[in-house]
Amino acid sequence: MVSGTSTWKAPSIDGLPEGRLNMAHEAVDRHVNHGRGATVAMRFLSEDQPDRSLTYLDLSIQSSMFGSVLRTLGATAADVVFVLGGRRPESYIAMLGALKAGCAVAPIFTAFGPEPVRQRLSAGRGRILVATAAAYLAKVRPIRDALPDLRHIVLIGPKSEGIEDAGVYPWDSLMSEASPDFAAVPCDPQDRAFVHFTSGTTGTPKGAILPHQAVIDHEATARSVLGLREGDVYWCTADPGWVTGTAYGLIAPLTCGVTCIVDESEFDARRWAAILQDHAVSVWYTAPTALRMLMKAGPELWHHRDLSALRHVASVGEPLNPEVITWGRTHLDRVIHDTWWQTETGSIMIANGPRTAVRPGSMGQPVAGIEIALVERDEHGERVLLPDGSPSFVKEPGTQGEIAIRTPWPSMMRGYLNAPERYAACFAGGWYLSGDLARRDADGYVWFVGRGDDVIKSAGHLIGPFEVESVLMEHPAVVEAGVIGVPDPLLGESVRAFVTLGPGFEASEELRRDISAFARTRLGSAVAPRQIEVEPRLPHTQSGKIMRRLLRARALGLPEGDTSTLGATA
Repeated sequence: MVSGTSTWKAPSIDGLPEGRLNMAHEAVDRHVNHGRGATVAMRFLSEDQPDRSLTYLDLSIQSSMFGSVLRTLGATAADVVFVLGGRRPESYIAMLGALKAGCAVAPIFTAFGPEPVRQRLSAGRGRILVATAAAYLAKVRPIRDALPDLRHIVLIGPKSEGIEDAGVYPWDSLMSEASPDFAAVPCDPQDRAFVHFTSGTTGTPKGAILPHQAVIDHEATARSVLGLREGDVYWCTADPGWVTGTAYGLIAPLTCGVTCIVDESEFDARRWAAILQDHAVSVWYTAPTALRMLMKAGPELWHHRDLSALRHVASVGEPLNPEVITWGRTHLDRVIHDTWWQTETGSIMIANGPRTAVRPGSMGQPVAGIEIALVERDEHGERVLLPDGSPSFVKEPGTQGEIAIRTPWPSMMRGYLNAPERYAACFAGGWYLSGDLARRDADGYVWFVGRGDDVIKSAGHLIGPFEVESVLMEHPAVVEAGVIGVPDPLLGESVRAFVTLGPGFEASEELRRDISAFARTRLGSAVAPRQIEVEPRLPHTQSGKIMRRLLRARALGLPEGDTSTLGATA
């Protein structure tokens, strides 16, 4: 295992005696200790209930109470506490309380079905689960016999009182008897804090282990990349079932002392626009998919909106198409700043910060303290490693390679749960190998090309699907595009595109020819799609990424593999 940094000291982190650290203490308790307990930490919005606010003092007390609950249930540092609660106050309180208790936290996305829930609970040998009553009944109770380790289930929500299954306890009952006299456990900075499960193109989900020390990078990047400062109202739209929703929807903003907006409702374009205005959001962190959906809703959504409080907009989760940046400038009067990172990196690695001159289509530049390089690949797409096992690097501007990051850094994953071989395969010669391909220009800006297994090789050309997708989306009829390579007896692979159309456009052969001609004009015949298919919707992961692997499997009649992160609308 690659070790982390040997020291953790950071100017904005208090720490605990004798060099110990606890992420929840840094996010919540230290603000109370410094006299900021009355500041609103989280404001929860709901369509059918009044808004609910929790101050830093409220969070401190209630997370300590849940820490006491876990001790009553016999939880130890060896436990992984799973949370299947969605964007409810109890989910965030439970995660902070588990961190205080020295347990690891494993969030699960509530839209998962029973099988992906079972996979994650089994892999983590979960003994303790916090879930909504609805999620328990639909996703856990049917598979409980297959989870012999699962002993304690804490149910949140009004329907939990009527469930009398063995080992099931209503949240309200446990919390009403819990003591708030519970101090954060002093942890080693390298101790695990979160276990985030992430699916690849093959194999079962991997549990990436992030340490308490990650809070250093969370706080630093929240300030330097997202521009957070005390007094801000901040909205990260990511669900807490994903790493963005915990790292930058919970820990990072709370360490900065801001007020976090959490909307419990599902996406609605008009509602989202109203939230930005009515709650005077100053920093907004969201996904390109959501921005494209807002684009689709039409320009009238933004007429007469007061967004004067909105200072910074950033995106995450997939590459940001240049046309989305143009839309942001036109309708929000704001530049949208792209960021790049992975579950395994634990925090933002490459970004367009608040003071960066954005180049549309570029992910930006490495954040302070992070060194990146591009690893060479041979004609078969395999990494080029030197005899000593270190990678060979691409150095000429404009030449593409795999993004590699010099190890270590504080938020770097410390392992995959019970999978040391899979973890070791991510590193070579002191570098973390990301699997993402990019190119770097002469000024140091990094441009995303695609995943290593998404890149299309056609007639000797390496074609990045993102580049083709971005051009297709510039056509007035196209709202979204997914591009894959399919076998071609002459070219090796040819480019096939799947597009969804905007309002007022209907699929026709004439429109397909027009889109094809547009792409050939913009990209040239060697890169432009040879086939364009119109689809009512494209498959996405629950975090918003287009599943090109699934497009390829469906197009070629291949097994679809792991679809646990497939979005509900796909």
